[in-house]
Amino acid sequence: MTEPGLTRLVECVPNVSEGRRPEVVEEIVAAFAAPGVLVLDHSSDPDHHRTVITLMGQGPALVEGAVAGARACARLIDLNHHRGVHPRMGALDVLPFVPFGAETRLRGGDDSDLDCADLAERAGRRIAAEVGVPVYLYGAAARHPGWTALPAVRGRGFETLRAAPDRVPDFGGPGLHPTAGATAAGAREVLIAYNVELADADLALARRIASAVRERDGGLPAVRAMGVPLASRGRGGPGDRQGGPPVDRGDVQVSMNLLDWRATPPAAAYAAVAALAEANGARVETSEIVGLAPAGALDGVDPADLRLRGFSPDMLLESRLLQALTTSKETR
Repeated sequence: MTEPGLTRLVECVPNVSEGRRPEVVEEIVAAFAAPGVLVLDHSSDPDHHRTVITLMGQGPALVEGAVAGARACARLIDLNHHRGVHPRMGALDVLPFVPFGAETRLRGGDDSDLDCADLAERAGRRIAAEVGVPVYLYGAAARHPGWTALPAVRGRGFETLRAAPDRVPDFGGPGLHPTAGATAAGAREVLIAYNVELADADLALARRIASAVRERDGGLPAVRAMGVPLASRGRGGPGDRQGGPPVDRGDVQVSMNLLDWRATPPAAAYAAVAALAEANGARVETSEIVGLAPAGALDGVDPADLRLRGFSPDMLLESRLLQALTTSKETR
């Protein structure tokens, strides 16, 4: 991939608070697909009630797509009626810009179109002004030292922030949008969303395993984790969703964000979860990568050893980009 322009590519991975209405997801994805933006993937989960979209393009095109996508999210999603196991504070919940091309960087440089933090600021400013949704900056774009980590920005989520806002957004506000909440726009390195589903386990065990593997509690480096129920799998109860009763037994998941796949690749995360599950009389049913992963993260790994659901080379970021570029050329 050496054609002109590829060194200037930026990745953008919007996380949207909708995972159950396919027609709404399709409309939102189409809105993000501004001219010059390649939609590489979108992955929805009904239990998390969330969709992760992977976009690639040059900076200005991604900013245009982000504003259009934010507008569609605000129009189509009402968080007052949204319940899922994943924390959220906004209809367009998270909007990270990620360096990809050789010329792009997390922050700094002479060209703002190659600066992911600057792109996050530009998108955030316009979303607040044009869509009316307040925006917090996080990651490398954060203006406040305490807002570098996404969980610190999101806090306890939409309902809590709406009832008692304890921080002023970087753009817009000070209160949340009444139905679309607020968006966290930021700049970060590549993140892999990786989930391991357990059988013969209850929610309490999934949560204990999550605590054991996450960095904050002394676990694996650069790992965030939570234990969640999977009511849609059919064996559990109604789900430990926001506002819902807890699940005692059924299908459960250790849901992880691998913030640095070189420090903790999926294979290491899988091994840790599997060992803890086995030690407690449970077992791994399957695992999944949400969205796309860089090829290096699975280099030398047999996907069967991770029980990866539906694995194919299409799950690799570089492969999907090559496909999208080829399709784009053919349709010109």
